[in-house]
Amino acid sequence: MSTERTVFSTRVGIVGAGPAGLMLAHLLDRAGIDSIVMEKRDKDTIHATHRAGILEAATVRMLTETGVDGRVLTEGHEHRGTVLRFQGESHRIDFQELVGHSVWLYPQNEVFWDLAAARERDGGDVRWSVTDTEVLGLDTERPRIRFTDAQGTPCEVRCDVLVGADGSQSICRRAIPEHARTDNFVEYPFAWFGILTQAPPSAPELIYANSEHGFALISSRSEEVQRMYFQCDPDEDVAQWDDERIWAELQRRVDGPDGLRLQRGPIFDKTVLKFRSYVCEPLRHGNLFLVGDAGHTVPPTGAKGLNLAFCDVRTLAPALVDFFRSGDDTGLAGYSAAALERVWKAQNFSYWATNLLHAQPGENPFHQKRRHGEFTAITSSARGAAYFAECYTGWPED
Repeated sequence: MSTERTVFSTRVGIVGAGPAGLMLAHLLDRAGIDSIVMEKRDKDTIHATHRAGILEAATVRMLTETGVDGRVLTEGHEHRGTVLRFQGESHRIDFQELVGHSVWLYPQNEVFWDLAAARERDGGDVRWSVTDTEVLGLDTERPRIRFTDAQGTPCEVRCDVLVGADGSQSICRRAIPEHARTDNFVEYPFAWFGILTQAPPSAPELIYANSEHGFALISSRSEEVQRMYFQCDPDEDVAQWDDERIWAELQRRVDGPDGLRLQRGPIFDKTVLKFRSYVCEPLRHGNLFLVGDAGHTVPPTGAKGLNLAFCDVRTLAPALVDFFRSGDDTGLAGYSAAALERVWKAQNFSYWATNLLHAQPGENPFHQKRRHGEFTAITSSARGAAYFAECYTGWPED
């Protein structure tokens, strides 16, 4: 028995209202191209999901120069460098001096909130809290998105182009036949134990620390709330860690002759973040295009996830504008190859930085000493440090 559905028509149907999906809808709207965005979660749930955020300058420009919001400049924090700490000794990588760029500390869930507010302000069509989403007809001229809306009404969106921006568990990617895609992935033998704590900052910039006990990242969310991580087993049970044990472990990862002491406070969030790198090739199938985590994921070490998603959008949006305005599909035809070129550069940097900074299970003193040699090669050479700085702050835009 067929289900009667309410049918909607649009030029671009977007599955997923995270930062990538909302930014794409925003840019298309500015060019006069209509879209409908569907999202299984509600706005408050996404906003309450704490996600770190190091934004490249190009990402900040996308937010500020396209009329989203300037909160990233007023509430975010510009970081003109970062600290690599090895065996208790800190070395600052000066981004501005080396490559002339900064990054901004601004949580990903706040980026989402700014974009959601912009879509509401501009009258964008975003359907929140939908269920039973499926995508059909990817090889046809009018692919379809079926779902049940928040009021329980079965709906169907018919579009010219379908964009999968629905995260690492993407239903859009899974709709691509297995014979038509290559799934490239690697799993890491460690994870991050992450905390949020009510405390002042321990340092003005991020500290990436490696010691014989493993990796730690000393980061921040605001002047009052700090985000910190330490390397752990992927199967670590957060229930086994009380606050005192966590602080002791973090402190021993950063201990050194300079007496660096972490600012402590009550811990109100604990999580284990597993590491995996993934790339789907190609990022297009028929009239379906993948952006962001739907098409690729990286470990958080290199701070590339959100920035790569915005790079995808920065490539796809003008290609869609050309297609709908003049019928020129050159940009759409070249989207996957262009996006993947940057994706693989980011995968290389993330993989390299992750292995540089983390202790591997079962390694012996040779591995730690070799890693120290690599670390010294980076921090003792302006060219070595510039390589790290350019990769971290983002490569020049094409």
